[in-house]
Amino acid sequence: MWLAGVITTFGSFLSFVAVPVQLKDLTGSAAAVGFVGAVELVPLIVFGLYGGALADAVDRKLLINATEAAQGVLAAVLLVNTLLPHPMVWLLYVTAALSSALTGLQRPALDAIVQRIVPRDQLAAAASLNALRYQVGAIAGPSLAGLVIAWAGPSWAYAADTVTFAVSVCLGLGLRRSPAGHDAKPPSLRGIAEGARYAWGRKELLGTYAIDLAAMFFAYPVAIFPFLADDLHARWSLGLMYAAGSVGSLLVSLTSGWSSRVHRHGRMVVLAAAGWGAAMGLAGWAGEIWLVLLCLAAAGGLDMISGIGRSTMWNQTIPDELRGRLAGIELLSYSVGPQLGQVRAGAVAAGSSARVSVWSGGLACVAAVGMLAAALPALLGYDARKAGDPAVREREQEREGARQPDPEPQAQPQS
Repeated sequence: MWLAGVITTFGSFLSFVAVPVQLKDLTGSAAAVGFVGAVELVPLIVFGLYGGALADAVDRKLLINATEAAQGVLAAVLLVNTLLPHPMVWLLYVTAALSSALTGLQRPALDAIVQRIVPRDQLAAAASLNALRYQVGAIAGPSLAGLVIAWAGPSWAYAADTVTFAVSVCLGLGLRRSPAGHDAKPPSLRGIAEGARYAWGRKELLGTYAIDLAAMFFAYPVAIFPFLADDLHARWSLGLMYAAGSVGSLLVSLTSGWSSRVHRHGRMVVLAAAGWGAAMGLAGWAGEIWLVLLCLAAAGGLDMISGIGRSTMWNQTIPDELRGRLAGIELLSYSVGPQLGQVRAGAVAAGSSARVSVWSGGLACVAAVGMLAAALPALLGYDARKAGDPAVREREQEREGARQPDPEPQAQPQS
C-alpha cells in the first residue's frame, strides 16, 4: 500500500502540474485555470460522501484497486488529447471532474483501512509515514514535471502518469482482503446521515474539518503558480514552487517523533493552520523567488503539523464501523477546500494579480482560523489523555508513578 502510494502520487503530480500549464497555454486565462477547481468540486462532494459509505460496505481492497485502474484510464485520455493537432479544452475539464469523482470513491477506503493495519499506539507514526509517502511523490513529481513540460511538453507527463497507475495497480493486488463487517449495511442516505450526526456531535472533530476547510479555501493558490512564476520573471521555478511545500512537509515528517508526545492535538491543529496562512501571506508579499520558495516550504511544514494532529485525533477516537463514512467527511474537509481555493485564487488573480491573490488569501486564512478556534472551544480543549486513548494515558500514569486502574475511556473504538 505504501509503495503503491509513492508511485501513484509521483505520477499524479506530473499531471497535476501539466493540466494547469496546458490550460494556461491554451486559454491564457487565470480564471480558466482556476475553474478546474470548480468542475472538480461537485463530483468530490457527491462521490466522497458515497465513497465513505461504500468503504464501510464492501471490500476496501477491491474498491481501492478498481478506482486506481480507472484513474489510469483517465491519464491515458489526457495523453491522447494532448497528441491531437488541436487539444480540446473541454476534455481537460471533463477528465478533471471524473478524476475527482474517482478520488472521492477511493480516498475514504484508503484512510479507513489504516485502522485495520496499524496498532492504536502507532497511529501518529502511521500518519507521518503516509504523509512521507505523499511527500516523496509530491517533491519528485512537480520538480520533474516542470523540467519535462518545459523541454518536451505535457504529453510526456501524461504518459508517465499512465505508467505509474499501471504499476500501482499491480502492487495494490498484493494487499490483503479487507471485507466489510458481517453486520455492514449497503450504502444509503441513512447511513451517510448517521456518520454526519456522529461528526456533528463531536465538536472537536467538527473543528478540525472547519479549520482545514477554511485554511485551504483562503490560502491554497497552487492553480495560479504559473502566473506567479511569470510575475516574478522566474518561469524556470514553476516545478520548484509546486515542490517547495512538500519539501517543508518532508522535513517535518522526518523529524516528527516529537508528535507522539503531544496530547493537545486541537491546539496543534489551530496554531499550525494559522501559521500556514501567515507563511502563504509572506509568499505573496515577497518579491524574490528564493524568499517565495522558502515561505512555501515553511507553509508545507506547518500544514504537515496540522495534518498529523488531525489524523491522530480522527484515528484515535472514531469507531471502525463508522470509519469509512467519517473518512468521506474528512475527504471533503481536506479536498473541497483546495478545489474552492483554486477558484478563489484564480478569480482574485484575474481581477488584480497573482501576488495580491496569494497574500490576501493568507491574511484571510489567519483571520478565519482565529474566529473558528474561538467559536469551537472543544477543539482547543481536546486532550488525548481524556479522549479514549488508553496507550497515551498508560504512558502518562507510568511516568507519574500511578498504579490505580485507568478510568473508562469516553470513546473506545471497536477495532
